[in-house]
Amino acid sequence: MVSAALLATIAVGCLVAAARLRRASWPARGPYVAVITWQVLGLTWGISTIGALLAFGLAPYGKGAIGGLLALTTDVSAHGLHLAKFAAAPFGATRVAAVLVAFGLTLVLFCGLVASTVHVVRTRRRHHDLLELVARDDPEVPGARVLDHPAAAAYCLPGVLRSKVVISAGALRVLARSELSAVLAHEHAHLRQRHDLVLLPFSSLKRAFPRVRVLDTYYRAVALLIEMCADDQARRERSPKELATALMRFGTAGNTHVPAGAMAVGDAEPEVVTRVSRLVTPTEELSRVVAAAVLVSAFVLMSSALALWHLPM
Repeated sequence: MVSAALLATIAVGCLVAAARLRRASWPARGPYVAVITWQVLGLTWGISTIGALLAFGLAPYGKGAIGGLLALTTDVSAHGLHLAKFAAAPFGATRVAAVLVAFGLTLVLFCGLVASTVHVVRTRRRHHDLLELVARDDPEVPGARVLDHPAAAAYCLPGVLRSKVVISAGALRVLARSELSAVLAHEHAHLRQRHDLVLLPFSSLKRAFPRVRVLDTYYRAVALLIEMCADDQARRERSPKELATALMRFGTAGNTHVPAGAMAVGDAEPEVVTRVSRLVTPTEELSRVVAAAVLVSAFVLMSSALALWHLPM
């Protein structure tokens, strides 16, 4: 029961930390650190929540979550799964329900991840095939495919074998050469660092719990941080003002709808305003001491949750 209480405390702590991280100002100064922190918090929440349910439900075995699962597996293989037996003492209906909820939550999270992955892969495959028919190469835009569309758009389609950066003809008309180079650097940063894989767990959470609106808020927070990471990579190659000007031109021209599975240089208006302000008036980066403290704290929290799975109490 001690491990169940501690794991439940960590799970609640993850929720509190996520809410505070969403409102904090320091992530804009260290987007890479903030993205890692979001990932660790999400993983730790899942580990601790499932662990707390299992530790409580399997407490009669006195072996903790891992030991209890092994003991339950042995019982089921030897005597079969009889819920009536487990609902009786020393388990009781409440403990059986906790175990079932733990298995159900695990299944929902796993299915959400698989469903999101399959959906994104299929959507990207269709769009890749479509681009082969309607997009063209342009020697003036090396490393990108040009789509003859009047609306201003620039996005990338990540993939294992055929990643693509797509620029619309409308974007070529409104962007100067230097601004176009900044946009391409931004999109290539997305592809190199596989930011789509970073977003995948958060999109799968949205799919698994579509009615939990706060998850959409957290998804958008992580998506903004990822755009900031790509912005930081792009301004190592180009002037930050060039990228900021390009973003403002996209906003003025009116962005077209970006296909599912793609990552666009221009997003919703509030996020773009935040990014432009950050590029034009950069603030001091997060210090290494603070970054290390944040990352160490996050990983200690996750390690504690994993260790509590083995606590035989």
